[in-house]
Amino acid sequence: MTDYFLTAVFGVVALASVIFALTVRLRCKKTMNRLDDILDEALSGSFKVKEFDESHVSSIENRFSDFLQSRLTSEENILDEKNKIKEMISDISHQTKTPIANLLLYSELLSEEESLSDEGKESVEMIHAQTEKLRFLVDSLVKLSRLENGIVALNADKNSVNELVNSVTAELLSKAQSKKLKIIAKTDKTDNITADFDMKWTREALLNIVDNAVKYTDEGCVEISTDASDVFVRIDVKDTGIGISEEESSKIFQRFYRATEVSEEEGVGIGLYLAREIIMSEDGYIKLKSVKGQGSTFSIFIPINKNLSKMS
Repeated sequence: MTDYFLTAVFGVVALASVIFALTVRLRCKKTMNRLDDILDEALSGSFKVKEFDESHVSSIENRFSDFLQSRLTSEENILDEKNKIKEMISDISHQTKTPIANLLLYSELLSEEESLSDEGKESVEMIHAQTEKLRFLVDSLVKLSRLENGIVALNADKNSVNELVNSVTAELLSKAQSKKLKIIAKTDKTDNITADFDMKWTREALLNIVDNAVKYTDEGCVEISTDASDVFVRIDVKDTGIGISEEESSKIFQRFYRATEVSEEEGVGIGLYLAREIIMSEDGYIKLKSVKGQGSTFSIFIPINKNLSKMS
């Protein structure tokens, strides 16, 4: 009788264990299915906050839902901040454009006034130069802010490297000639190299580097050449200018940095920083080789194929 009773008890316990295990399994499966549904909604962008009953849904489901909601809120806040920055940048650009243009126009008109004294003409030239500096600074900061805040996205397409180099060379030819400098573009007309880059923004980066080369070279030449490997196109900008010391080489790409010996030259110390940000945004990089007093060579590396560059 005792054996029969123990057997019955064990049977009931075993049955209860099986029922409990099945119940837990069903609840886990139900919770996992709900979590799976939430994840699908999150991935599709259709996730919405729902009311959860703790008696039916596990606390982990609530926590997961809270996490996704906080992520959505953060993304909305970031988007809102970006829109505010976009509006502010647009306002700065719009509100300063006309006053700066007027200052440049009036200073040019004043400089042609014959009744002005030598001191007056010198003051007008100073006003014009400082206004040009302000215009360049505002333009550069607007471009940089748009790039850094993701307001402007770089669109990398297959573009001609020769076209890029020749375009920059043509724009700076007059400036180089005014300093009696040669500016030479060494591109192979029979071999039109192409690479993945945004033509507008990469042109901005190369223009800043070549403009610096012309600015800090008093005699000799500025030479732009291209070369291609399996992964990158290299654009070398070589000058016979003042050169850069090893100590300065690590600082010149910093925002607003200007070496003491060039502090009197035009510029605000943002061109190289902007150039590096643009090239890095395209999965490329810039190298510098320079000797003080013996010129500099800036090498820009642009991916021929962005997929390959990410694999390397």
